[in-house]
Amino acid sequence: MGFLKGGADSRKGKNAALMNLFSAWVQRWATQWPAGTTVLDLACGSGRHANPLAAMGLQVTGVDRDPLALAALGPTVRALQADLEDTHWPLLGQQFDAVLVTNYLWRPHWPELMRCVRDWYVHETFAVGQELLGRPKNPDFLLKPGELLQVCQQAGLQVVAYEDGVVNGSRVQRVAARRRRSESRLHWPLLESPVPQNSEP
Repeated sequence: MGFLKGGADSRKGKNAALMNLFSAWVQRWATQWPAGTTVLDLACGSGRHANPLAAMGLQVTGVDRDPLALAALGPTVRALQADLEDTHWPLLGQQFDAVLVTNYLWRPHWPELMRCVRDWYVHETFAVGQELLGRPKNPDFLLKPGELLQVCQQAGLQVVAYEDGVVNGSRVQRVAARRRRSESRLHWPLLESPVPQNSEP
């Protein structure tokens, strides 16, 4: 919790505020990851998820092309400035226990991204139909019906949960998948975890 300062009450309050910024979908799965889990937050922005994940004791790498956004990341987050839409993949040869993507889609690098997944893959972003509700409207940034399921299947991931619908006025698709297929009950994912009522997608 290196980036949280102040007394116990202050830390508790700030931590609660950070958790309220979470996507409910992300929090549903991230709360199951033990301390020390390595997490890639792709197109992390100013740390909506990277900072609270780091506060939970996870080892987070946040990647974004905006240096001003990266400057808002906590000191325990490993920040990497890179253009994820460049032909060069900045994470070549790296793997993470969990890969997180929210409100971002760039199909050309999907194969490289899947090779970064050691265990968990959590993705939530806009889907076809969003153009009728607001931005984005460009089909390049909108998931096609069942597209996340298809990507997980092609990568050999086991889908734990998948949803396709409207969340807080936005048309989204979201998936949680795992590479490991252990029969040990220690690795069974919890399908329900407490989430804050005022969390957002």
